[in-house]
Amino acid sequence: MSDTSPDLLTIGQLSARAGMPVRTIRYWSDIGALPPHGRSSGGYRLYDAASVARLELIRTLRELGLGLDDVHRVLERETTVAAVAAVHVEALDAQIRTLRLRRAVLSTVAARQSGTEEMTLLNKLARLSAQERRTIIEDFANEVFADLDTDPQIKEHMQHTKVDLPDDPTPAQVDAWVELAELVQDPGFRQRMRGVVEFNAQGRAAGGPAAEPGAYTWFAKKVTLLAGDARQRGVTPGSPEAEEVLDRLLGPGDPVRRAEVLRRLESDPDSDAERYRRLLAVINGEEPPHSHTPDYVWLIEALRAHHHTH
Repeated sequence: MSDTSPDLLTIGQLSARAGMPVRTIRYWSDIGALPPHGRSSGGYRLYDAASVARLELIRTLRELGLGLDDVHRVLERETTVAAVAAVHVEALDAQIRTLRLRRAVLSTVAARQSGTEEMTLLNKLARLSAQERRTIIEDFANEVFADLDTDPQIKEHMQHTKVDLPDDPTPAQVDAWVELAELVQDPGFRQRMRGVVEFNAQGRAAGGPAAEPGAYTWFAKKVTLLAGDARQRGVTPGSPEAEEVLDRLLGPGDPVRRAEVLRRLESDPDSDAERYRRLLAVINGEEPPHSHTPDYVWLIEALRAHHHTH
């Protein structure tokens, strides 16, 4: 077909109007996405106003990341722009999550000054699925609580700990998850936490209030309430008033009980459990818990100061 209408454009004129290189327009013509309206008497391709609009659509679709097949389907009206866009939104969301995760891992690597081995480990830990993360926590809890009659509330809480690392975590969340994963897989940490649980089991076996569900949690609250209050009021651990606090917290005239509590606290004045809770809060996007370690340190000093009493 030959057409010399003044409304038709040569490929060079179309290039100038569209602001697109001739070679690109020729490529789209060659693959059938932009068929010419006709040809000149000399055999050159000619394009009309519809070609200009079609070319602009092609460029927009390509700039938005659509592949050749999707562009063809839209141009041939085999699908709608909206339908293709919806699919690409999902794909882009997945790419964005991947890029954010990569950025978070690389930020952690840079902050830690990691070598190649640690970088590989960080990347692997960050990419674990939600189920794989839960499995790591459950394995830790199962070892810590194995064969011990402990406070059921503590066991339930530990075994069903929420570890909701988001799809697009911040560097702080990635770093917290990596630190938590390393922590719960550390034999030393597991042994210390096992010691805490064994102490709890011994208290339950002895009967009395310590055998009641929630007793361990209640004891932690009492430490914050009594020892924390005394510390904030400036009560010195060696003072008579501190002795009264110990009586209210542990009961009067029970040096064995005091010695047991001191032994347990000296192995870890709640810092391990606090670190565990802090990391979980960061991972889950929650406010980190208030530190109660100073309260336990005060309690340790008071127990040491009065360990010969009674």
